[in-house]
Amino acid sequence: MTQHINIEGINIYAYHGCMEEEAVIGGNYIIDVYIQTDFSEAAKTDELLKTIDYCTVYEVCKKEMALRSKLIEQVIERVFNSLRSELKGIDHLHVKLTKLRPPINGDVDRVSVEMKD
Repeated sequence: MTQHINIEGINIYAYHGCMEEEAVIGGNYIIDVYIQTDFSEAAKTDELLKTIDYCTVYEVCKKEMALRSKLIEQVIERVFNSLRSELKGIDHLHVKLTKLRPPINGDVDRVSVEMKD
């Protein structure tokens, strides 16, 4: 049996992008985190320490999003690596980072990048 914890729709306002005005005005981002883990002990004991703490996932995302980058490819790599190093018990990790209303020459609702192992 596989078990998953999904933290979806983490909304963060940040200042990433290649254009200088993005560093000033910022934009909206959404992070989705999908974790395959064994939480059977937590299910039996009802103990938070036996599973992935959602608050920690959020704080890791928030911390990495606060560091400005030109490319969301760099941001997602930081988020992915930080989640991997700060959380124990992850069997597989999948992170999706979405930039809403990117300032490109056209009508685009969102762009996203994903990393998974």
